[in-house]
Amino acid sequence: MLKEEPLVLGIETSCDETAVGIVQGRKLLANVIFSSVSQHAKFGGVVPEIASRAHLEAMIPVISNALDEANVKLNDLDGIAVTGAPGLIGALLVGTSAASGLALALNKPLYAVNHLVAHVAVDTLSDEEPIKPAIALLVSGGHSSIVKVGDFISDVNSLGNTIDDAAGEAFDKVARLLDLPFPGGPEIDNLAKLGNPLAIEFPQGLTLKKDLVYHQYDFSFSGLKTAVSRYLKNNPQIKKEDVAASFQEAVAQVLLSKAFAAVQNFGMERLIIAGGVAANSRLRHLALEKGKQLGIEVRIPAPILCTDNGAMVAALGSLAVSSNATPTPIGFEAMAVSTTFAPFLGVN
Repeated sequence: MLKEEPLVLGIETSCDETAVGIVQGRKLLANVIFSSVSQHAKFGGVVPEIASRAHLEAMIPVISNALDEANVKLNDLDGIAVTGAPGLIGALLVGTSAASGLALALNKPLYAVNHLVAHVAVDTLSDEEPIKPAIALLVSGGHSSIVKVGDFISDVNSLGNTIDDAAGEAFDKVARLLDLPFPGGPEIDNLAKLGNPLAIEFPQGLTLKKDLVYHQYDFSFSGLKTAVSRYLKNNPQIKKEDVAASFQEAVAQVLLSKAFAAVQNFGMERLIIAGGVAANSRLRHLALEKGKQLGIEVRIPAPILCTDNGAMVAALGSLAVSSNATPTPIGFEAMAVSTTFAPFLGVN
């Protein structure tokens, strides 16, 4: 098999999805996802112990299903990739143990990848167009970041991050205020389609001129969540669909105003939007609309590739193999928190 088209299996277990993807070069062959979200719903959030046990039970069946879907065998693989950070440490350990065992048994290179960089790298599976430098807006349950990407192997740098609640976390908390089921993102998205996004003028955190001096590309959504809570308390008769639509609009406007500003300020031509919140229909619509107005290429993965998945891990692993990147030593330490956007763990 050509080095330019390595066959890589990727394992993702950072939260409540047990996911395995198989990629050949930049072609997606398999993307199998088992979610334990139904086991967490009654608690209103992910329970780490339950997630870890679910990963243990699902790991072998999910790997087997992915191999069948891709019509390949373990010995055909050129490398194994796995999420090494950030995430729930117990959940990560299930995935990293499985990946390390496979790499050792098959004598294949192992790549422990940064979950956040992998979310952005899934864009490389969209088509065969050359990979170009870009600004990435990464929005998920635990992270809201603006990232400058030169290449996915050695040049990924954070420009700004959330200083409190991430966008996805705010969606879950506001959904709870609206008595909507967990996870809240899809629920608010669906309810908002019935409402007026201009009905309520909710605050857009860190967008005032004075805020931009020190927080040009940073985000804050805890104040917005509090504003929604107070509004509901003072206006008990308000239509929930209007609250959902107005809240969603405020989040989308903040995210996109800062992301497009970064694209323009750094002289880029491309904006990649990735992470679970990138599946939000209003965010996708506004992003594509604004990109067209500004002459900026906006790239957003299919919704199934926005939420946690193994394809994104395999995509980054495939780029590593084809670039002859240094493999991660077996026995590396998984980390619950990642302080940098270094694409790989355990490599000097």
